Amino acid sequence: MKIFVGSDHAGFGLKEKLVPFLQGLGYEVGDKGAFEYNEEDDYPDFIIPVAREVSMHPNEVRGIVLGGSGQGEGMAANKFNNVRATVYYGQGQCVVQEEHESIIKISRADNDANVLSLGARFITEEEMKEVVKEWLDTPFKNTEKYARRITKMNRIHE
Repeated sequence: MKIFVGSDHAGFGLKEKLVPFLQGLGYEVGDKGAFEYNEEDDYPDFIIPVAREVSMHPNEVRGIVLGGSGQGEGMAANKFNNVRATVYYGQGQCVVQEEHESIIKISRADNDANVLSLGARFITEEEMKEVVKEWLDTPFKNTEKYARRITKMNRIHE
């Protein structure tokens, strides 16, 4: 599977550590920038190319984008057809009937998220690596209920 990554200046440092981490896990990586630290850059310039790749190949590739909070990056990515971006900016647990499941697992298993937007100012390098690995390792449940919901979301852009 190919993973496209992109980040503005706020996530640049973590992105530079993410690329070799992903390669070490055996993934092909398409880096859409930024390629140098520039405090004046704008996240859409790097997030849009990632989202475009995922939009064109939603079942074959995934995207990981980084920014200060991850919020704007997720919003930009979600403008594209077939993109289901989830935002992560710190530990979040769901307690349902005494079961603990991370929001990252839910985003993949229930919602088939294909873009992960990380809030670089809120997570450490180690947390980023753990979350990315968990997100990539979690399959979509693809039961009738969840597939039906994805289909309904995809119809929004029709």
